[in-house]
Amino acid sequence: MSVKPINLLPSDLAYVPFVSVDNMMRNVRAVGVETFMRGIAEYIEQDFLRWESFDKKPRIPAHAPQGVIELMPTSDGKTFGFKYVNGHPGNTSDGLQTVTGFGVLSNLMTGYPVLFTEMTILTALRTAANSALAAKYLAPKGSTTMAIIGNGAQSDFQCLAFKDMLGITEIRACDIDCGASLRLARNLASSGVNVTICKTPEDAIEGAQIITTVTADKKSATILTDNMVGTGVHINAVGGDCPGKTELHRDILLRSDIFVEFPDQTHIEGEFQQLDRDHPVTELWQVYAGKAKGRTSQDQITLFDSVGFAIEDFAALRYVHDLLPRTGHFEKLDLLADPDDPRDLYGMVLRSAANGDNQAARRKVTRL
Repeated sequence: MSVKPINLLPSDLAYVPFVSVDNMMRNVRAVGVETFMRGIAEYIEQDFLRWESFDKKPRIPAHAPQGVIELMPTSDGKTFGFKYVNGHPGNTSDGLQTVTGFGVLSNLMTGYPVLFTEMTILTALRTAANSALAAKYLAPKGSTTMAIIGNGAQSDFQCLAFKDMLGITEIRACDIDCGASLRLARNLASSGVNVTICKTPEDAIEGAQIITTVTADKKSATILTDNMVGTGVHINAVGGDCPGKTELHRDILLRSDIFVEFPDQTHIEGEFQQLDRDHPVTELWQVYAGKAKGRTSQDQITLFDSVGFAIEDFAALRYVHDLLPRTGHFEKLDLLADPDDPRDLYGMVLRSAANGDNQAARRKVTRL
């Protein structure tokens, strides 16, 4: 029987759905930014309600004076997910993002990735969605006004999520860079919220039922002092996310009921690092599951000590994975080697060289 040379393109097993920055923006526009964040929030709540099925550990950091790089892994026993993320506050002076990221979702049974995606935009969406979800359980009912101190890249998403999920109509914005506040106001001009630019944090929190702090400096800062915070407010503390980086005076924590994602991580990275390890805090999954109470009184100060946890990114990855068949905004990335004989990886390399590095010859090149 004659031997006929053929060319075979990579099999379907070689391809992984990849969502680039361009396609992430297309996906967000396809459903709308507020719907997208609401969808992520629903997936986060679903996953928090099965909290005990997840592998949980603090994220894995590599610190430098300029910032931190972190890996955030988790698994529910069937699917594995991780995010690579950095936080480098000085980057903006060089025209770079403070936070960048990418993530992977994989089949735990085979180890094969099922999604590879940018997570710079997705992290911004996830963080805001998570803040608003927590506030649904912790903020005063009927809240209409939110102060947002720190008007960087995350602030726009926070405002839109709180507008959509809690009905916030008034934003009181403050930043040491007035240009950042002006940018925020321009971006939200047609969003349905009114933005008032304030010169000081004290001015910003006047009349606000919700106070969001989302500053970037990698240091122990005091954005809010104890005398600034009255009773009955909800504080959404987002900026603290690594050791030695805080935003609130310790005395505020002592007056507040503190809610956290994963205490073992929050005590390393959040406002909680200012307190003894045995200081009482409430885990959010318990509130969502009805095993613990959220806001219980009109005068209560609730504090969400948000540092970001891997299960939230897992949920965001799941949401994007489930969205792609509907939007079609992804590429097929040739990421995995797939020779016809799984044991003949080197043979695939040899065949590629023999065929002039022709990608089409990566699998078998002859057929009887």
